[in-house]
Amino acid sequence: MASITIRNLDDELKARLRIVAASHGRSMEEEVRVILSQALSVQDKRGGLGSRIHNRFAALGGAEVELPARKTKARAADFDE
Repeated sequence: MASITIRNLDDELKARLRIVAASHGRSMEEEVRVILSQALSVQDKRGGLGSRIHNRFAALGGAEVELPARKTKARAADFDE
C-alpha cells in the first residue's frame, strides 16, 4: 500500500479532524482514508463528461441524425501547414 504525507495542514483543520475521527471511533489516519474514499467514489459514479451530458439530456428524447456516407477514405491530420 502507498502512503502520503500532508504538509502545511492548518492547526484548526487538524483539530477538527481529530474530533471527527474520535466521534467515529477512528484514528485520524483512518478518518482521512474514509474521507478520501468517499470523495473519490462519488466522482466515479458520475462518469465522464460525455456520460454526464448524456444523462442530463436523455430525458428530452435525443435526436436522430442521418450521417452521410463517406465518399473518401479517412486520412491522418496534417499539422505541418
